[in-house]
Amino acid sequence: MKINREKIARTALGLLNDVGLDGLTMRLVAKELGVQAPALYWHVRNKQELLDAMATILFSEATERLELPGRDVGWAQWLGDHARGLRRTMLRYRDGARTLAGTNVTDPVIFRTIELTLRTLHDAGFSLRDAARAVPAVLHYTIGFTIEEQARSGEAYDTDNPYDPEQVAARCDAERFPLTTQALKDLFDPDTDAGFEDGLQIILTGIRVTRFGA
Repeated sequence: MKINREKIARTALGLLNDVGLDGLTMRLVAKELGVQAPALYWHVRNKQELLDAMATILFSEATERLELPGRDVGWAQWLGDHARGLRRTMLRYRDGARTLAGTNVTDPVIFRTIELTLRTLHDAGFSLRDAARAVPAVLHYTIGFTIEEQARSGEAYDTDNPYDPEQVAARCDAERFPLTTQALKDLFDPDTDAGFEDGLQIILTGIRVTRFGA
């Protein structure tokens, strides 16, 4: 079988839902491809390079239809929709957010996405510096939230999910931590869509106030 970097990365992404990021090995990817592990090293020198290639595909999937906003679409809606699309893509893969975090995506897709984002904000009145600060704020929130969201599925644990709201409540001493006890429903709300949206609006509001004032 002829293999290349992209085929190796796509095979690895396909294995994530079965084994997760911690269970993913070069040997396992090679077995899935029907080759010996050393054959992979002609295309990806180590697991980090494999993760970089996987992240490139994941990010490309999330941004393949990204264009400048239409006439009636404001910068906040556009930026929010971009974040929502990235989260949806990461959630398609077990540990998708961890796979993307900390990787080095050098494909032009990353620069195209940054350029479109900077252009959208600059056209809306942001200075280039303010726009450049806003981009990672939204990106890092989106990836970080999704890492936590996927971790709270409990798939990494052989026992019951320790993030289950009832289990968390049982561990929290109501007398010592009364405010935390009252807030548990919001802190560990299983409706992660709502939680993500609330946090995203906080980020976007902060960006708006920083640039334009209250």
